[in-house]
Amino acid sequence: MPAEPLRFLIIGAGPAGTAAATNAAALGAKVTLVESSVVGGAAHLWDCIPSKTMTATAVRIDSMRNAPRLGLVAAPGSVDSAQLANRITTIAGDINRSWEGLLKSQGVDIVTGKAKLAGVNEAVVDNTLRLRFDRCLLSTGSDPRVPEWAPVDGKRVLTTRDVYDLPEVPERLVVIGSGVTGVEFVHIFESLGSEVSLVVSRQQILPHRDPEVAAVLEENFLERGVRLVLGARAVGIEASAEGVKVRCDDGRVVEGTHALLAIGSIPNTAGLGLEQVGIDTDGGFIKVDENQRTVVPHIYAAGDCTGQMLLSSVAAMQGRKIARHALGLPVIPIDYSKVSQAIFTEPEIASVGLEEADAAAQGRKVRTTKVPFAANARAVLQGNPGGFVKVMSDPATGVILGGSIVGHRASELIGILALAVKARVTVSVLVETLMVHPSLSEALSDAAE
Repeated sequence: MPAEPLRFLIIGAGPAGTAAATNAAALGAKVTLVESSVVGGAAHLWDCIPSKTMTATAVRIDSMRNAPRLGLVAAPGSVDSAQLANRITTIAGDINRSWEGLLKSQGVDIVTGKAKLAGVNEAVVDNTLRLRFDRCLLSTGSDPRVPEWAPVDGKRVLTTRDVYDLPEVPERLVVIGSGVTGVEFVHIFESLGSEVSLVVSRQQILPHRDPEVAAVLEENFLERGVRLVLGARAVGIEASAEGVKVRCDDGRVVEGTHALLAIGSIPNTAGLGLEQVGIDTDGGFIKVDENQRTVVPHIYAAGDCTGQMLLSSVAAMQGRKIARHALGLPVIPIDYSKVSQAIFTEPEIASVGLEEADAAAQGRKVRTTKVPFAANARAVLQGNPGGFVKVMSDPATGVILGGSIVGHRASELIGILALAVKARVTVSVLVETLMVHPSLSEALSDAAE
């Protein structure tokens, strides 16, 4: 008799869980996917898809603002908050239903409820349904971090999950946190019509990014009229019917009609039953090895709950690789030093591979070349001449080690550099690659040259 298919239980249907489910099902596993909310998880419900839907609207408004530079007479239109909220909900719902349909078509059993481990080979859903498994993936994601001093009410004091159904655009918004999420919402709400203040705990926005990259965005924010409150750490918020007052550790007070917290995430691992099986955590994040295995070898973890580069693309790739590894197939672990990233502001910011600060810290010699988009014909004629392309290579071999792009459509252009870094392409190959003229991609070959 043929052997029974391997029972693969997945707890959490975000990017990691859905990718693992589709791949494991295709490889012949009997897959059960448990989700307490909707298929697609927070990425589709609150984070990536909804925020980028808002960004799409913001970018259209930016284009209307720049219309006179292109010889057009236009003025930014008013924002219909209800229509925007409906569009966000519709798009997220459509994507979620598409994923659910795909999973079901592949034979994945979807269970709605909250699951926790009850043993090394068993989980329980809502304290009633018991599920046995041979392999298990924990992909429960994360939630916005809310400190004790922040009286979040979803009306005046907001997390990043409260912004999608506001009855109207905030008149004066104070954004707390200048990382990726914070600056994206600064761009969104300034474009939608808010007067925005950004509270920055360091002396630079995007503190973990290339200072030259951050400087371009800072200049853009200042041109837009964004107030940058640098070197100030928020320590308290006073909310009233009229607005908010954000108190900083240096005594400064920033006032607005609303405050938005964008200060990181906490993993959704409490109540998951980790202690039942001896799985280790670090600050709540699940510890894993290079193949995403916990200390219990047949129980894996992926995505935000592991704290490894909180990106949907990374989570999905982890899920794909886990499916193969769980079914005994060979897997090459993810090289996190070659992951491409993007920030969806205007201009966009994207990077991949080695950065100059990393090279300096490692004592590694690199050759860095930079070309401004002001020298790129397509960028100029489109009215988007700001920003630059920076390429870093090994001076001895010419192999491309990394790069950064600041400018229009940077998130699309970075794919070329990501492939170059992954495949160890040399600058000479990039120089000799014939790009379309005029195109933004020419800036990549120009920087390589």
